[in-house]
This record gives sequence, structure tokens and C-alpha cells, in this order.
Amino acid sequence: MNANFPMTADGRAPVAAPHATHKLKLLLRREFWEHKGGFLWAPLVAGGISLLLTIMAIITGEVMLKRAPPTTSLNVNGSHVSINGLDLGMLTAKMTPDDMHQIGGAIDASLLLSSVWPFIAMTFVVFFYCLGSLYDERKDRSVLFWKSLPVSDRDTVLSKVASATLVAPIIASIAALVTMFGFLFITSVVVLVHGGNPVQLLWGPANPLDIAAKFVAAVPVYALWSLPTVGWLLLCSAWARSKPFLWALMIPAFAGIFVSWFDLMKVFNLQSTWFWQNIVGRVLLGTVPGSWFNVAKFGPITAQGPQAVGQAVTLQSIYSVLLTPQLWIGVLAGAAMIFAAIRLRRWRDEG
Repeated sequence: MNANFPMTADGRAPVAAPHATHKLKLLLRREFWEHKGGFLWAPLVAGGISLLLTIMAIITGEVMLKRAPPTTSLNVNGSHVSINGLDLGMLTAKMTPDDMHQIGGAIDASLLLSSVWPFIAMTFVVFFYCLGSLYDERKDRSVLFWKSLPVSDRDTVLSKVASATLVAPIIASIAALVTMFGFLFITSVVVLVHGGNPVQLLWGPANPLDIAAKFVAAVPVYALWSLPTVGWLLLCSAWARSKPFLWALMIPAFAGIFVSWFDLMKVFNLQSTWFWQNIVGRVLLGTVPGSWFNVAKFGPITAQGPQAVGQAVTLQSIYSVLLTPQLWIGVLAGAAMIFAAIRLRRWRDEG
């Protein structure tokens, strides 16, 4: 028998303890399957609703085009194109490169607008998931079962943090991309029906891959920026004996009212709006995607209208948030509240 592999008293080889990453993987899988409806189906359904509304709007537009008088026309670079029986191929031929560039900006804005629905659903899912994750297991007494397993309170709470800050936004980003390309497919069919070339009129001027890269790049920024809200909601979930939603809202709201009423921020030569934006807003609205843009550094914006959105939202502006003190102060505050939630879970297991 090899001395490097000692045997137990009953002659069997000892079972190695599971690796920490394996435990985290199992905990993340548990969180996903227990909240699959919120994490997966809610963003997909929201994206589907967005596409359904797009189809309804297209049908409405087609009906209006059919009912338009034959004399109704569009003025494109001095030429009049009839609305009734619109030929997009003829319309595209009369456009200048500058016109196509402006159309590209409008399409990008439409893609962003159509793909925002999954992120709206994710905002509510993450908020209420964090708020109920530790409270619900005490309420239904399932915490006693989970504590009987060889999993620490730290690992359990951190798996919930990772689910809220990484798993949920990644799934929502995938749902947003599916919605965005679904929107492009639907509009491509409409362009084909009207005699246009989708590659020339839609896919060429637009930048769907650039938008997809921005969605993916924003996930780590979202994870860090949302930590104060996630930490606060988990702390309320671990601490509140009942109605954690009211406690989570009332404490920051009443703190803001108290500070505004007595104008306490004047002691620091600041306005009361600073407290509402940097304390109350960060605690309650950190799970809203893009809520960090008020501290982002934007480059020069020369375009107007929809094209300005593409110039403003760049990888540089997204990652500029990582250089701001607001982000890292919030990370420290969120980490402190998560640590407090872990400590509370160790002893507060009453029903």
C-alpha cells in the first residue's frame, strides 16, 4: 500500500474535501434553479414583449401607409418618393452617404431602445431577489436545512451576491442581444417586402456588434456599481423580522428627509441633493443599468439626435467609471454591508 495514499479504518480511501470553487458552482446553480423564473424567463419574456410591440407598430404603420392618399410623398434630396406603394430600393438610391450615416445612428438608437426591456426586468428581479433571499429562508425555516449542510454562511451569501451582480446581468445581456437581433430580423423582413436591401439599409449602417460589445463590457462595471444596493438589500433581508421591503425603503428615505429638513449637508458645504443622489440613490437604485453614467467621463459629442447616443456610450465612457471615487467608496460600503449580512445570518434563524 502506498504511504502517500493512507487508508481509513474500514480500508477505503478517504474522500477529498470539495474544492471551494466547486462549492460556489453548486451554490450558484442552486440560486439559478430556485429563481429561474426571474433570472431567465423574466428577461426573455420582456424581450418578447418588446418584439411583439414592434410587430404591432409595424402592422399599424403598414395599415396607415395603405390608407395614405396616392399624392402623399417624401422629399429625399429634392426628389419626391410616393408613400403609397413605397419602394425602399428607390429611396435608398436617392440617399447620400451622410443620409445613410444618419440612418445608422437612428437604427442604433432603435436597437438600444428595443433591447432595454430585458434590463428593466432584470432591475426588478435583482432588487426583490436580494431583498427576499435571506428573509424568505428564515420565514419558511429552510435556513435550518441549508445550515445543516457543509456550506458556510459566507459562501451562501457570496453566492447570492454573485447571482445578483454577475449571473443576472449576463443572462439579461444575452436576452437583450437576442431581442436586438430579433428586432433587426423583423425590420429586415419589412425592408425586403418594400423592395429594399436589408444589408445596405439596415445591417451596413447599423453597429449591432458594437452594441453587443458594450453590453458585455458593462457587466463588470454593473457588478461593482450595484454592490451598495445589493449589500443594503441583503442586510435588510438578514436583519428585518418582517416587511423587509418597507425597512429597505423607509430607512434611506427618512434619512434623506431628515437631512433635507434640517439642511445638515450645509455643514460640509453641500446641498441636500448630494445626499439624495450619492447616498439614497446609490442604496436604492444601484441595480438600475446605466445609473453610473452621471459619474462617467464622456468625450466630445459633435452629433445631434440619435447619433449622439452612439458617441456618448463608448467603451471609454463605460470604463471611465472605474476611475471614479464614487465607485470604489460604494464598493467598500457594499462589502461592509455584505459582511454584516453574513454575520447576521449566523445567528438570526428565527421564523
